[in-house]
Amino acid sequence: MYVILTSKPGQFRSEAGPGLNPVEAYDYRFYGRLRARFVVAELLNPTRVRVIDETEPVTVNAVPSKFLESFSTLDAARRELHHLCSFGAMQAELVPVALADISRPLSVQP
Repeated sequence: MYVILTSKPGQFRSEAGPGLNPVEAYDYRFYGRLRARFVVAELLNPTRVRVIDETEPVTVNAVPSKFLESFSTLDAARRELHHLCSFGAMQAELVPVALADISRPLSVQP
């Protein structure tokens, strides 16, 4: 099973911990501006996903993986991402990100 973790710069970030194996990552750009990062992770066993609210006061939640939408295959997760990020003729794109870079903080763009 696969899940999609989402982080939005300046708002919140999701962290893959034990029980999740990140396999792909994408930056979502809308008219050239970074709006979100998506990490597709293989769910190895039931776990909790840390979701850190980056606004003050900073809050950390541990969300059980059973509450995340899951996909039976990697291709199904990719299809969902492309569906979420397509808006007709608008400039929206998914840009692949190296897994080594997913732990770096996302910066807010004006």
